[in-house]
Amino acid sequence: MSTPRFTTLGCRLNAYETEAMKDLAGQAGLEDAVIVNTCAVTSEAVRKARQEIRRLRRENPGARLIVTGCAAQTEPETFTAMSEVDAVIGNTEKMQPGTWAGLAADFIGETEKLQVDDIMSVTETAGHLIDGFGTRSRAYVQVQNGCDHRCTFCIIPFGRGNSRSVPAGVVVEQIKRLVDRGFNEVVLTGVDLTSWGADLPLQPKLGDLVMRILRLVPDLPRLRISSIDSIEVDENLMQAIATERRLMPHLHLSLQHGDDLILKRMKRRHLRDDAIRFAEEARRLRPDMTFGADIIAGFPTETETAFENSLKLVDECHLTWLHVFPYSPRPGTPAARMPQVAGRTIKGRAALLRAAGAARVTAHLEAQQGVTHRVLMENPRMGRTEQFTEVSFAEDQPEGQIVTATVTGHTDTQLIAA
Repeated sequence: MSTPRFTTLGCRLNAYETEAMKDLAGQAGLEDAVIVNTCAVTSEAVRKARQEIRRLRRENPGARLIVTGCAAQTEPETFTAMSEVDAVIGNTEKMQPGTWAGLAADFIGETEKLQVDDIMSVTETAGHLIDGFGTRSRAYVQVQNGCDHRCTFCIIPFGRGNSRSVPAGVVVEQIKRLVDRGFNEVVLTGVDLTSWGADLPLQPKLGDLVMRILRLVPDLPRLRISSIDSIEVDENLMQAIATERRLMPHLHLSLQHGDDLILKRMKRRHLRDDAIRFAEEARRLRPDMTFGADIIAGFPTETETAFENSLKLVDECHLTWLHVFPYSPRPGTPAARMPQVAGRTIKGRAALLRAAGAARVTAHLEAQQGVTHRVLMENPRMGRTEQFTEVSFAEDQPEGQIVTATVTGHTDTQLIAA
């Protein structure tokens, strides 16, 4: 008997959902299949998905090949047309036990090759809570899915649907189970995390959820939140940043650009001064706070001056961990119809942003020399500080535990601790 093989492309949420699909496929008895969970964030991501599908077909000629994920949702015809593909299932369908039962029971017979419904009609979160996805030390908890915003460059709402929230009580109970199983850190994740609660009764905010978790799960050592939209941060979340030491001092910001005109053309809801003001306030409340950020290089109409504003934002917001995305047009988005920047220019600007990010990483690592940190061990020789900085050890440490260590040096990307 063979077990399904899963390949995950794209974001942490995709990886989380792959774990859920493993359970669903296993419960359905699906055997001898290759499942590709795709990403649609850029045209390059879709190209890589097709490339990966062709490679997997060559390596697994007799296996049944199933494609799902955001690219399958937004471009189902692309994958249905591929001779290598046996079935294409949407983002809603992939979380339904009946889908996997149907695939297992009658893959070739009556099962349709294309199973992708209208994602915008989905109004509830799927009940695929995974107790323990991640490392032995860190678990990820999906509390939100979808997005109500329509940034002009982004295809993701059409892959994920509108925003849906997991009720706070469900989240708290899951985190309690994770703590009982020995997890020392929980990461809250979602597509548009700061929109959590808008669709729930009384419309609670993300800060309300964070405070409730910390109050009701007192044995949870570390709570971390993933990517946020700083303009949506509420008072309670700022209060938690200021007062709750168990909330980790690391925030990944969805900034996208540093120029006001480009931000307006992106249909973002903040301006550069909003981003700078938030970063300054967060660092004032929590001086050890570090930031990651998403920045797009070469958005349509981006001038040299506009790009320089993005470059300056790296220092002005004290950004450390940059995710730089060279712009690529997504068919069906408004930005794809705007005047495009030359590909060579985009590549050069992305390289400059990455260099600025690398310089900020070096400065951060150098500032930690001699500092004592509490490090959560991901494996016997590597862990992460509360600021999410990797720490390397020369000797084995207890995996999954929080150890106290003093920084003695660093590499290009990691701290070295005794």
